[in-house]
Amino acid sequence: MALAPGSMAGSGRRRRRGRKSGAINEINMTPFIDVMLVLLIIFMVAAPLMTVGVPLDLPQTKAAQLNIDQTPITLSIKQTGQVYLAESELQDNEIVPRLNSVARTGADERVFVRGDKKVDYGRVAQVMAIVTSGGFKRVALVTESDPK
Repeated sequence: MALAPGSMAGSGRRRRRGRKSGAINEINMTPFIDVMLVLLIIFMVAAPLMTVGVPLDLPQTKAAQLNIDQTPITLSIKQTGQVYLAESELQDNEIVPRLNSVARTGADERVFVRGDKKVDYGRVAQVMAIVTSGGFKRVALVTESDPK
């Protein structure tokens, strides 16, 4: 059996199987995943650094955490008795004017007082008295929860 001179079987040309070479319509997820992992690591490292400015050794209690809707104003009292609003040091006569300028809702704003556990209790009471005499009635002490 001889093949005809124009037939496909013996001509040496073969058809390609599969799809034609064209645009790839799949999204390469590898760069996207790499970027997301880098962002995750950045936020994991940055999150502990976003705590309220002044480092203190807070006393521990068994009190439950408060459920609050908005971030309160936080005053910090270091072991030496210095008072801080965020990271700026305040004198006693500057506390109420600065609280009034920061408070969004006026005297109804919640004010947290963070006092180092080695600071004199009288100093904490004095700062709380200054805040309440300035018209702020929602003043609370901040402690750490007892790990037991």
